[in-house]
Amino acid sequence: MEQQPDEILGTRPAATRGAVAMIFLKLGIIAFGGPAAHVALMRREFVEKHHWIEEDEFLRMFAACSVIPGPSSTELAIYLGYRLAGVSGLVLAGTLFIAPAMLIMVAIAVVYARFGSTRAVTSALYGIRPVVVAIVAWALLDLGRRILTRPPLWVVALGVFGLSLVYVNPILLLGLAGIAAVLAAQASTVGRRKDAGALMVGPILLPVAAVAAHPGRLATIFFTFLKLGAVSYGSGYVLFAFLHADFVAGLHWLTDGQLADAVAIGQATPGPVFTTATFLGYLFAGVPGALLATLGIFLPGFVLVPFLDRIVRLVGSHPGVRAFLDGVNVGALGLIAAVTVALARTAFLDPLTIVLAAAALPVLLWRPLTAPGLIAAGALIGLAAGHG
Repeated sequence: MEQQPDEILGTRPAATRGAVAMIFLKLGIIAFGGPAAHVALMRREFVEKHHWIEEDEFLRMFAACSVIPGPSSTELAIYLGYRLAGVSGLVLAGTLFIAPAMLIMVAIAVVYARFGSTRAVTSALYGIRPVVVAIVAWALLDLGRRILTRPPLWVVALGVFGLSLVYVNPILLLGLAGIAAVLAAQASTVGRRKDAGALMVGPILLPVAAVAAHPGRLATIFFTFLKLGAVSYGSGYVLFAFLHADFVAGLHWLTDGQLADAVAIGQATPGPVFTTATFLGYLFAGVPGALLATLGIFLPGFVLVPFLDRIVRLVGSHPGVRAFLDGVNVGALGLIAAVTVALARTAFLDPLTIVLAAAALPVLLWRPLTAPGLIAAGALIGLAAGHG
């Protein structure tokens, strides 16, 4: 019989595997609005409604998910399943939370591939793309005001932003940001001011070559998305910076416009934002590509979650590790800023598109969960304007 992780929780939870599975299937169907909404819905189900997890424990679990790469809300789902129902709960929770969005994404990708060039669809996308720019800009502002708390961190974020604009490899930039944050923390400890020098190693790095083509597109899809799942720290939105680097600037399988469309679809559908990988995988190689892309991007989360408690203890006992992860998160902001610029170049075609973005941003700052509604409104405005 499979053992529950009682040594982690302390007592055997009252939940059953079947009940946990059904809740995550429901959440996978109704969880619109991105990671913040997902976490709020999980809290309502597991803390307030069923009382299977205590409030402080839930918050600690969510915080723990920030120390590993990947989509935090999906990893929280996997973590909750593991805590409540062991390894089988881990698999069921993650799979059932992801599966509805994956199936929806495949269906949308089929329609997009067949009808994406029609006048109606291009008109709708004309109105949607500026809203997407506003959504990514909102994410940048929301994360920035919580993460950029010291001048050295601003230096790191701006350095990553500038280097990303000239196509330096984003994985290299995140590693560099982590090292810079460690150096800045050490300098602060000994009382020396070296804020402006935090990224001195950056300018000497040459742009890294684009991802080399592998034998067979399916292998490229799987291993590229596996890499993205293993390095996407900071927010689901940093994923789009990696997608731009690998598939727009690197392999040239994707255009800026298609990336903006993928972002919009990820926002307008329920479940994890990372199921954007499913949509793109289908565009690249049909259903096999969709399945491999989904497997690749979510696999690191399934592998790392059982070790989260050990990882959290490691981070807590080593200030240098914590500083490195803080630097990676700050570097992610720079990447998000760069991809915002790239998307804006595609979306801002005339005064109307600029107005749409400018109108959507304050609404998002006021009510972040309105993103799906704003995308729908953008589509209707685009159709009314008749652009295509």
